[in-house]
Amino acid sequence: MGFIVSLLTSLITILVYLNTNRIADERYRLAVRGITLLIGCVAVLAAISRLLVIVPSGNVGIVNFFGQVSDNTLNPGVHLVNPFAKVLNFSTRLKDIKENVDITSQEGLSLNLDVSLQYKLDPQKAAIVYKTIGTDETQLVISRFRSTVRAITANYPAGAIYSTKRQEIAQKIDQQLTQQIPALGFVVEEALLRNVKMPEKLQTAIQDKLKTEQENQQMKFVLQKERQEAERKRIEAQGVADAQKIISGGLTNQVLQLRAIEATEKLAQSNNSKIIIVGSEKGGVPIMIQPEAGNPKP
Repeated sequence: MGFIVSLLTSLITILVYLNTNRIADERYRLAVRGITLLIGCVAVLAAISRLLVIVPSGNVGIVNFFGQVSDNTLNPGVHLVNPFAKVLNFSTRLKDIKENVDITSQEGLSLNLDVSLQYKLDPQKAAIVYKTIGTDETQLVISRFRSTVRAITANYPAGAIYSTKRQEIAQKIDQQLTQQIPALGFVVEEALLRNVKMPEKLQTAIQDKLKTEQENQQMKFVLQKERQEAERKRIEAQGVADAQKIISGGLTNQVLQLRAIEATEKLAQSNNSKIIIVGSEKGGVPIMIQPEAGNPKP
């Protein structure tokens, strides 16, 4: 409509300008010509502006020509379009939805979750989104998000949701939405489980249970360490006993007598004065007596 008005205004100003020759007063004629030129230029610029469309950065454009939506989207920049068409801009920037969801655990306990979903529009599917959803997809995405969170958390006990399985639950929510949301024309970046709220008594009970489990794990570790230490000492003692058994098995009378003879020979070769008494019995061990310092040598 604006293009038609601008075009008609331009035509009217041209006609007025051409008929200014009929005005006798020259000053009046020049004034009318100046005004018509100014109005004509503004009308022409307005008409041209209807032919050019600027799509801002971080958006894509959808061309709607009297209800007919083009499947081709316009990328950021300047585009020449049909002046009678309407161009709608859709943001492709990352969006963050924060929700507070009431859920039920596997045991039937009521919990409250603070969750977030980060997603964005798929530029290639912007026309499909406009045709099937419209310009505001938030409520539809939130409904899918809430339903997925409730369905997944219902398979976990309250204690797991509160403590040990939080990361696993967030990953499953992300995987499930990654399969569902793209069909609507969006890309899921990440699903986050930010906080878990529950009744104070239940929270205290779960914390006490976790503390007890940690103490049990610590005790098991200590016992395991003590068992390993006891096993090490047993093996060490067994090794010492085996070594002594082997040594004692090899100490026969002949070996002992040979060792005694060798020791006697070494003592006899020493320059120090000494008295050696050799045992009279078979296999006797020699005994060395060191004389006092003032005694004469034998």
